[in-house]
Amino acid sequence: MTDPQQPLAQGREHVVATVDEIPPGSSKVVPIGRHGVGVYNVRGTFYAIANYCPHEGGPLCSGRARGRTVVDESVPGDQVMVRDQEFIYCPWHQWGFELATGTTAVKPEWSIRTYPVRVVGDSVVVLA
Repeated sequence: MTDPQQPLAQGREHVVATVDEIPPGSSKVVPIGRHGVGVYNVRGTFYAIANYCPHEGGPLCSGRARGRTVVDESVPGDQVMVRDQEFIYCPWHQWGFELATGTTAVKPEWSIRTYPVRVVGDSVVVLA
């Protein structure tokens, strides 16, 4: 695969893993660019985001991918989790970002960078 100590160049396609190396519900941080890129498998769909939180520069991909809590008065506790694993939350201050778009409700102008991902055969390829 790739040498984990050698950062990959930006601006081209990178084979970052095989599909089996990032099973649904898991992720992998790869050394692309200055901070790295997190690659996520959400129910068979792959996403890639910058490993950098714009709030205070935290290692975003060290946070947990999970859903979003919304109000639903028809359930006990009036809350329900939706869109499981479609958001990443920074481990420093819990700012949440949508994996597909990089947007955040906290401060929309501080969205994170996302990267195109495609599967070629059994390889996960990121354009960065």
